[in-house]
Amino acid sequence: MVDFEFREHYTIDDLRRIVAILRHPGGCPWDAEQTHESLRRCLMEECCEVLEAIDRRDDALLCEELGDVLLQVVFHASLAEDTGRFDLDAVADGICKKMIFRHPHVFGSASADTTEEVLSNWDTLKREEKGIENDADALRAVARTLPALWRAEKVLKKAAKAGFAWPDISGAMDKLAEEQEELRVAVAEHTNIREELGDVLFAAAAVARYAGIDPEQALQEATDKYISRFACMERSAAEQGRSIAGMRLDEMIQAWNHAKQKLQHDTQEDKNNE
Repeated sequence: MVDFEFREHYTIDDLRRIVAILRHPGGCPWDAEQTHESLRRCLMEECCEVLEAIDRRDDALLCEELGDVLLQVVFHASLAEDTGRFDLDAVADGICKKMIFRHPHVFGSASADTTEEVLSNWDTLKREEKGIENDADALRAVARTLPALWRAEKVLKKAAKAGFAWPDISGAMDKLAEEQEELRVAVAEHTNIREELGDVLFAAAAVARYAGIDPEQALQEATDKYISRFACMERSAAEQGRSIAGMRLDEMIQAWNHAKQKLQHDTQEDKNNE
């Protein structure tokens, strides 16, 4: 048994000590084996679960999931502390200094009375802080580890700030149609399909930007809709004593269209009853 004082309520300092206990001799073998690289996916998954809790508007779940993210932060800081690179206090010090530096309208003499002015100042200060010398550098600075649609959207926004953008959504729509045609040709010729598909997705992200729509959320909703229609189609097949795998293609298409119509009708009924 390790030397540890159990309490009714714990603080971040207690979490720091718990992680240290787990990672060092006498602690947990799994925790002792972890590295920054092995925990990479854990951090990503925990952040996604925070987003899920936000979408559900579940405060208890959000509190729990934020704790999981906090654990990841403390764990990574503990790993770095062992090798003398930095510790949790250095992490806190760095973010405090960054927030002070990027809010001169609060902690200094600068002026920013609107959200737009705040964001403009933030971008200027971030460029200064990161040593970004031109707009191409700003595009390169967008993290490659972002979900691809979010990365595309962010790159497009930065390009637009530099003045490289169509005047309205029609240009983006025309570009999407152009990329779709190039994809059709690529598929027919069995060449450059990956590249052309990427161009279509990037062009779709551009349309989303002009429409003021989060492309990642739009795709998530489309995926949810697909699952709902598939489930409806599967239920209908089961009611007939059949399975989807046993259907011909034309029967599947007919069942899919029926499921689509049924769910659209149910959705409209729910709206009418609100």
